[in-house]
Amino acid sequence: MNWLATLRPQQWSMPVQGQAQSLDWPLLLLTGSLLAIGLVMIASSSVAIADRQIGDPTYYLMRQSLYVAMGGAMALVVWQIPLAIWQRLGPMLLIASLLLLVILLIPGVGRTVNGSTRWLMLGPFNLQVSEVAKLAVVVYLAGYLVRRGDEVRTTVMGFIKPMLLIVLAAVLLLAEPDFGAAVVLSATALGMMFLGGVRLWLFGVLLMMASSMLAILAVTSPYRMQRLTAFLNPWADPFNSGFQLTQALIAFGRGEWFGVGLGSSVQKLFYLPEAHTDFLYAVLVEELGMFGGVVVIVLFVLLVARIMDIGRRAAVAGMHFGSYLCYGVALWIAQQAFVNMGVNMGLLPTKGLTLPLMSYGGSSIIAVCVAIALVQRVAMELPGKGAGASRRPA
Repeated sequence: MNWLATLRPQQWSMPVQGQAQSLDWPLLLLTGSLLAIGLVMIASSSVAIADRQIGDPTYYLMRQSLYVAMGGAMALVVWQIPLAIWQRLGPMLLIASLLLLVILLIPGVGRTVNGSTRWLMLGPFNLQVSEVAKLAVVVYLAGYLVRRGDEVRTTVMGFIKPMLLIVLAAVLLLAEPDFGAAVVLSATALGMMFLGGVRLWLFGVLLMMASSMLAILAVTSPYRMQRLTAFLNPWADPFNSGFQLTQALIAFGRGEWFGVGLGSSVQKLFYLPEAHTDFLYAVLVEELGMFGGVVVIVLFVLLVARIMDIGRRAAVAGMHFGSYLCYGVALWIAQQAFVNMGVNMGLLPTKGLTLPLMSYGGSSIIAVCVAIALVQRVAMELPGKGAGASRRPA
């Protein structure tokens, strides 16, 4: 097959002396800043729970540091692989992620935590398959929009065919259940299709259908409905369904403008569940105040804006796959960060989504680091910056 020829190692564009200048340093600095702040906050927020559960206050910090190192190593490998290879691997990555989602649902195979089966146990490492699926969907759709761009813009089937695969992935995620990941994955796919030029009326119809289906799922599922009602009025049942949100809001209230001081959070002392994962942002605001919370928001805004700018420059240069890839990564990070912080602030119903680059979790850290590396590869292949451009195939 033709695409196999592109996988030959001798065709890879490996970094050479001086090529480090083709790195996008603002993107690298923003990513590194969020990772560093995340490590500091995990060190602070996980001390008590790590000491009680493991007997080692630095347990989660050490593991997160290892995950960051693994993410950096994988990012370095990914950065060395030309975009043309990723473009051809897109369908295989999506099929592999769908198979992993199916395997996850086989009784006794996946690891279940708090009623959700979201992890595959790979020795000492637990793989959260939804993170792999998000990355695979972005790579696949970026390639599809290049191969079938005209079909997407002019026919109904050009839009429907890839969305059927996305619906399948979302259904498998809902079966875990992982409602939050299904929403982020679906919204990212819809955003990429919109940017790909799909007919507005068709996009609107599908968006309404997807929103209606998600609303029906939320209303007909007792635990999801409980989360929804708790989000609307958490103080109605502050010791049961509204417990997480009320404790997070207390953390925000205690933080005021400049916080109670790094390491001085009270809510992390077994009051706020998942303080080092889903509700890391609440602990951050408690200790660093609204000022610290705004700094993190600004960093995410700048990160997403930088990725979008690289995508825009790739589009101008005719690197259509790289452009769509950047847009997909930006949509993914922006939506997940918005949902996580919105949940922490009581703006959205509680969802089990991590804060990208900051919350504890190996799968999330590695997946986002790999996504950032793909964006760096796009920046490197921009004309005049490195190995050449990945153009629309003839």
